Amino acid sequence: MTSMKEQIFASRILVVDDNAANVELLEMMLNLAGYDNVQVTTDSRQVKPMFLEEPFDLILLDIRMPYLDGFQVMEQLAEIVENDYVPILVLTAQKDMETRLRALELGARDFVTKPFDRTEVLNRIENMLEVRCLYNERTNSAKILEHKVMERTQELHHTRLEIIRRLGRAGEYRDNETGMHIIRMSKSSQRLALAAGLAEAHAEMVLNASPMHDVGKIGIPDRILLKPGKLDKDEWEIMKTHPQIGADIIGNDGANLMKMASAIALTHHEKWDGTGYPNGLKGEEIPIEGRISSICDVFDALTSERPYKKAWPVEKAIGLIKEETGKQFDPKLVPLFLEILPDVMEISQEYTDDAESFLHTLEKGKVSGTDN
Repeated sequence: MTSMKEQIFASRILVVDDNAANVELLEMMLNLAGYDNVQVTTDSRQVKPMFLEEPFDLILLDIRMPYLDGFQVMEQLAEIVENDYVPILVLTAQKDMETRLRALELGARDFVTKPFDRTEVLNRIENMLEVRCLYNERTNSAKILEHKVMERTQELHHTRLEIIRRLGRAGEYRDNETGMHIIRMSKSSQRLALAAGLAEAHAEMVLNASPMHDVGKIGIPDRILLKPGKLDKDEWEIMKTHPQIGADIIGNDGANLMKMASAIALTHHEKWDGTGYPNGLKGEEIPIEGRISSICDVFDALTSERPYKKAWPVEKAIGLIKEETGKQFDPKLVPLFLEILPDVMEISQEYTDDAESFLHTLEKGKVSGTDN
């Protein structure tokens, strides 16, 4: 591990003075003291491009210079340096308070009055570089910590997505639907969310949350869930509990993704006219994610073949969705769904229900549509 002394003497130092003799003296003095990374210039116009090429840890800056004076140089540096600490040691023969105050306002950290004392200058330089090195260490530690936090956050996000994917699959295993259904409906839901004007991040959350829409079917008895014929009244009442069961399974996790997954599970069977279940929500009382998922879920279910039914032709499914506009479905979302229908059909063709396609997708980790 590099010691503080080693860091200090390895620091990049720039000497700026229009007097060549002063520059040579300071460079020699610094080299003899052990600083081996010193650059000099007598042209103040070169400071900005030199700093942009590789920032310096300390700048020894004269005030009275042609072209650009020290104040103008500091103003240029202030424009290009953001959220950083750059020590500037001002070299000046001016002793008036106005000069010192202006230099401090523009970023100067210390002053050396010409003619300067060698010991004093070297001590001030070392002290300033020690502060700079400590600042760099703190900044680097903060960046490392930020990177670790980001990694853990991404890991947590991935874990949540994996939970959603697996629970979504669990719900489908209990039913007569395939894993491809949740991919198709979630990807279609994402497209519809974008068409409805939701931000990309919001639409992506719909993509990742909607696969859990039917997870509550885990709690429905097989005699009802897998019944080949029509459900009787009592059986239907039990079936209608699966949205609430799904919301209960997902729980009250504070993460936005899990909140949305819970909302979709709970509301994707609500209807625009208030006749849906489990809570009879009406219109915009239903979260937009639930309204979006409802259309995409129904369309894919209608146009997919199941052991208990044949797949509907697309035209027939669209006819039903149009007929249910303002009843089951949001009247503003249906026209948008019709606009993105080519995208929906492309998704359907890409993610078919055949076993080979499903296994291929499973191997690539695309079961919940999280590959977007």
